[in-house]
Amino acid sequence: MLSVEYLLSPGASWIVSQAIKIVINSVKNRKLSLDRLFGDGGMPSTHSAVVCALATTCLLCFGFTSIQFAIAAVLAFLMMHDASGIRMESGKQAKAINDLHESLKTLIKTPAEERLEEFLGHTHLQVLMGALLGIVIALIVHQL
Repeated sequence: MLSVEYLLSPGASWIVSQAIKIVINSVKNRKLSLDRLFGDGGMPSTHSAVVCALATTCLLCFGFTSIQFAIAAVLAFLMMHDASGIRMESGKQAKAINDLHESLKTLIKTPAEERLEEFLGHTHLQVLMGALLGIVIALIVHQL
């Protein structure tokens, strides 16, 4: 069972996190938003949930001083930093470019182009909530 736990905790975290995103977006937009099932960005951070579930599982199974926990924890921190930093800024830039393109379309006739994806990164709160979700799910899976 031990080796299955390393896949089960992150997998369950991904499923629960994406389900929460669907619910939040569906309530917010007042329509079912199944596109959030595979989308980036939003509350909670699925990236954070998955990596924190894996790190927590390594902590519970091997201990705080283990190489397994060290590797998982470092990768979790890097991924969470990236999600709330670089990817968040990339989303802001994509929004600015899309807005500029829309403004230019009204001034001059330009062919329709595909919009850049704006929903890329996470706020610090979204990352924190994803991390907490992953930790809780790993604790639950470990108890089972």
